[in-house]
Amino acid sequence: MEKVRFIPEGEDRQVDFFVLEEAKLAGKQYLLVTDSEDGDGDALILRTGDVPAAGDPGSAGPAADAETEEASYEIVEDEAELSAVLLLMRDSLEELGIEIEE
Repeated sequence: MEKVRFIPEGEDRQVDFFVLEEAKLAGKQYLLVTDSEDGDGDALILRTGDVPAAGDPGSAGPAADAETEEASYEIVEDEAELSAVLLLMRDSLEELGIEIEE
């Protein structure tokens, strides 16, 4: 399972999250992450900036090596945005046996 490091705003220590699912919506990359690699855990949806078009020279898209690329993530808190992203991820999450509590 892919891991991302996140430093919450106002904090100076990093937190590791495990990526469960990815989605793109309106030029943004979204990651559904959890704080637990196995079993039950809390989950968040993180948003990155604009996603470059595939094949753009010099662009570091979602497939960039996580060890060498650094991205800026924000926690998604807007209910409408969360709902839209979860709708995109719903089928994949069901296949993985992941239940989202609303």
